[in-house]
Amino acid sequence: MSMDGRGREFDNIFMWRLWRSVKHEDVYLKGSESGSEARIGLERYFRFYNRRRPHQAIGYRTTEAVYSGRASMSAAVGC
Repeated sequence: MSMDGRGREFDNIFMWRLWRSVKHEDVYLKGSESGSEARIGLERYFRFYNRRRPHQAIGYRTTEAVYSGRASMSAAVGC
């Protein structure tokens, strides 16, 4: 399933991994009663995912730290 037309199964691996994390770390654990409750939960999760959750692929730093150019995870912990 490729979004760019090349037909490679690995084209979307980053999005597949992101949604797997969202489902297993948030959606399946919390369950929402309504769409608005789900939206609030997802907004909260993505703030956590970007600001507080360390990622193995980027040296256990947060995505916010990498994007903003901060060198170490310890700088991101105080977010």
